[in-house]
This record gives sequence, structure tokens and C-alpha cells, in this order.
Amino acid sequence: MNIKGVMMFGAAAGMATLLFAESGAACRMSDKEKKEGFTHIFDGTSSTGWRSRAKPTFPEQGWEIRDGALITIPKNRGGDIITEKKYSNFIFKMDFQLTSKANSGLKYLYDPQLHGGTTMEYQILDPAHSDAKAGIGGNRKIASLYDVLAAPEAEKLLKPTGEWNEAMLVVKGMHVEHWLNGRKVLEFERGSDEFNAAVAKSKFNKHPGWGAQTRGHLLLQYHNDKVSYRNLRIKEL
Repeated sequence: MNIKGVMMFGAAAGMATLLFAESGAACRMSDKEKKEGFTHIFDGTSSTGWRSRAKPTFPEQGWEIRDGALITIPKNRGGDIITEKKYSNFIFKMDFQLTSKANSGLKYLYDPQLHGGTTMEYQILDPAHSDAKAGIGGNRKIASLYDVLAAPEAEKLLKPTGEWNEAMLVVKGMHVEHWLNGRKVLEFERGSDEFNAAVAKSKFNKHPGWGAQTRGHLLLQYHNDKVSYRNLRIKEL
């Protein structure tokens, strides 16, 4: 199913209301990004290019497209969504907006056949969420590599709840960078001694070779909280 405009579903009634919205800020791109070869992978009005993690179609509930943004609907059992396309080496940028105590994530190089369906995650989390105090050394806070490596300075860069932030993810070979609001907050080499030691202390330590895959989907996590995403763009390297 290709969802156009805003599709909001009533779980009990099984009814859907379809509205339309302009893409607006969803498709902003600087002249520099255009020259560098960035393209949008969300058009601001439809689900084109995205589908459910579990099904070949876009979720029938749990997500809406409104005001140029992909928005999770709390407690609506929508499930994660993934790009239809797989990526290897790339720079990915997007804007995200948190609500109070909201939890979500940007997962990358996702392959459902590997590591029990787990993969690396750029953590998207309001500091007021209890999970920000979990993990080891802050490795579950905003912009961290979830449960593996912390981004210790990222929380200082996060804008207040309700304002838009920009995440950037760089994947080039085994090198990975997490950026937040124009600042690099974490970089690591997959397969390095530091990386492997951190994985060994994480919840992913039962998966040999975790994080070593070279190709996979981008995934936006549905976590029963309201989080908005817009202006999703990518440059393949």
C-alpha cells in the first residue's frame, strides 16, 4: 500500500481518514547538498520507498504522514518501517522531533536474516526517558550506538522537546560516524578491538560478527511514543 498525504487509522473501528498535506520542510535541500549528490528518500506526502519491517506493504496503523513528516502514533502497534532499498556506503541526514520521554531509533545496515534481526542503531531518545539512565556509560543516550558505544557530548547539543534536530549518519566501509545538529558526536571502526570489546559487554554479544554486515536497509523504529521525522535524504558513496 502506498500511503498518500495523512493516513490515520482507528484500530477499533477499522476506519481510515485520508487527508493531504504539502511536503513543505520535508524536502529541503541546500544547494551544496544538491551538488554533492544527495537525494530525498521520503517525498513528504507518501510512503513511496518505505514499507513495514515485517510485511511488503506500509503499516496500516501506527504511522501517519502529516505536514511533510513521518509520525509515529503512540500505542497503535504500527511496527518498524524500513527502506525498500538496501544501502552499503552512504551519508544519511534527517530531521527528528521528540516528545516528552519519547524513544525511537534509526537502525542501519539492517538485514532480518542476520544477528537475530538486530543491527546497529543511532539512538533517538528524550533525556527524560528512563532508558537514558540505563546501559553502560551512557550508551543508551541520544545519538549513541545503542547499548554499545556512548556519544557523551550529544545530550548537550539536543534541542528542547518539540524543536527539530538534525541527525547525520556516515557509513563508509567499516568506518561509522554519528552526528547531531552539525557536530560529530561519535565515530568508530567496526571490527576494531574497541568495538568488539564494547559489543561483548552489550545485549548483542550472543551474535558472532555482530555489526560486520556491509549492506542493509535503513529502519525507523516504532516504540509506542510520538516521534516525527522529515527531510530524509541520502548520498551514496
